[in-house]
Amino acid sequence: MAQAMAAASELVTPLKRPFGSDGLGDGNISSSSINGSVALGADDEKPKARRREADPAAALAAARHEFGEHGGVNMSIEASATFTVMEPDTMRRLFAGELGPDRGDMYIYSRHFNPTVLALGRQMAALEGTEAAYCTASGMSAISAVLMQLVGAGGHVVASRCLYGGTHALLSRFLPRASGLRATFVDADDEAAVRAAVVPGETRVVYVETMSNPTLAVADIPMLARVAHEAGAKLVVDNTFTPVVVSPARLGADVVVHSVSKFISGGADIIAGAICGPASLVNEMMDLQEGALMLLGPTMNAKVAFELSERLPHLPLRMQEHSRRALAFASRMQRLGLRVLYPGLPDHPHHARLAAAANPGYGSGGMLCVDMGTEDRANRLMHHLQNTTQFGLMAVSLGYYETLMSCSGSSTSSEIPPEDRARAGISPGLVRMSVGYNGTLEQRWAQFERALALMQPPLPSPTAAAAAATALLHHKAAADRDVPDAGNSNHRKH
Repeated sequence: MAQAMAAASELVTPLKRPFGSDGLGDGNISSSSINGSVALGADDEKPKARRREADPAAALAAARHEFGEHGGVNMSIEASATFTVMEPDTMRRLFAGELGPDRGDMYIYSRHFNPTVLALGRQMAALEGTEAAYCTASGMSAISAVLMQLVGAGGHVVASRCLYGGTHALLSRFLPRASGLRATFVDADDEAAVRAAVVPGETRVVYVETMSNPTLAVADIPMLARVAHEAGAKLVVDNTFTPVVVSPARLGADVVVHSVSKFISGGADIIAGAICGPASLVNEMMDLQEGALMLLGPTMNAKVAFELSERLPHLPLRMQEHSRRALAFASRMQRLGLRVLYPGLPDHPHHARLAAAANPGYGSGGMLCVDMGTEDRANRLMHHLQNTTQFGLMAVSLGYYETLMSCSGSSTSSEIPPEDRARAGISPGLVRMSVGYNGTLEQRWAQFERALALMQPPLPSPTAAAAAATALLHHKAAADRDVPDAGNSNHRKH
């Protein structure tokens, strides 16, 4: 079992499918080539390696297409928790690693491997340009499993001080208590600080986000990879904010993790995660005796894997539109005098870095921040944006087709102590927006402008104020002259 893994997109096994004479198959339909993984057996001919595509959309298109059991254009869902064998000795050979998904297309139990989940893993490996990928039940389970596998008890991690609040709590509270892990949080943009934080012989992982949550600082992945590798450590990068936009593994990252619940899912209806990296790591994490994935069991449901596999092909198109609208909104907000954080703006400190690292054609991502200064002003703006003009929704998470917004300091970054939030640049009034693509751009912009206008209602002009004051004086004078009659129930009321 330790050898079974999601295959890389660079190796495309010829499918026995009815493609005629195009060289991709002989026209025969076999259950092994259609149901789940088409894996090489010991006597099978090795497939020819294809060049790994640099563009994520091209890589996804080049990945092997899984067909349904009866020839359907969509793959079948293998919903079974357990799998049967024909002979008693087969089960022994499965547990011994002599047979498995890549050796006979055989499975034991879906916590080990599942054909539908493995197919999604192949897509994720293609997307991120890694050798292998394993899909999990949530983004936090992916992050936790990777850290537990790579760092171990008492190990040391150097991490960016600006991270998703749950990851910060995992590194600063939970794992230190559970396993003795030690974490040092630094300004990941400061190479000297990162180097100074490394503990020779003890630092196992350097951990960052491609685009920090929520401040949208862009990590210098080549520099961090160099520092990590010189120390004998692995660089782990959370690419949740920028799938397709940036490919961290192509820039030097050893492992890429995702909360698939976000942009990759796109529907705000699924919780899922992914680990993309070397086959050796995936195999270690699935080891029957010491694998974090195998023994902790953050298993993705096969039905969820099928849903996600249907959404991945149009992820590049969605990211292009998220990015296009985010840039348009950020530019217009800035012209209105708002303090906007968006790496696509030329005055962002990491604009050039992102432009150099990004995959061409996908923009700068769908996340932007508006700093309203105080939490009260941030809350008032969000109230009007949702409840008055219907610009978006007050909700955590991101990647939805509607715009989602939250005040980070009191929500997704609230696990971080206030002094650490201040050092990370998370102000009390920072509004994080995941820009959606529903409705037209001009429709949504008009809604934003109306909500912003309600934040600062215009003061009455001097003439209007004087007229109002005069009317009030006349009104009071008339009231003073009007002495109510105790017996008259229809006297004027003020």
